[in-house]
Amino acid sequence: MEPLLWLLIPLTAALGASLWAWYVSRPHPRDVWTDVDRYDRLRASLGRGAGAGAG
Repeated sequence: MEPLLWLLIPLTAALGASLWAWYVSRPHPRDVWTDVDRYDRLRASLGRGAGAGAG
């Protein structure tokens, strides 16, 4: 019975890898405008931070 229990380790790993591959490969809807807004906010905050340290 113990050798059969050792087979559960690779079977569990294979199942986990296949579930991960399925999740990663499926399309994830994204809101393009939200991403652009976030990018603009990040650029503005980085621009403010660079100007404050130069003085």
